[in-house]
Amino acid sequence: MDKKLLSILVCPVSKAPLVFKKENQELVCTASGLAYPIRDGIPVMLKSEARSLTVDEKLKKNRLNSATN
Repeated sequence: MDKKLLSILVCPVSKAPLVFKKENQELVCTASGLAYPIRDGIPVMLKSEARSLTVDEKLKKNRLNSATN
């Protein structure tokens, strides 16, 4: 994922920044709890195409935030 492109993309639902998850080829928004797929190198930034983060994914994010505070 191009870092410049990633720096300007935001979640269409929450307008929060996105995190690229290479292993799943997704852009993840922890604010909205959605993960947007990347297909053939193109981010699909449609809510209807996004998947909801699992409870474990949300908890992992919360644990990381707690450890850094």
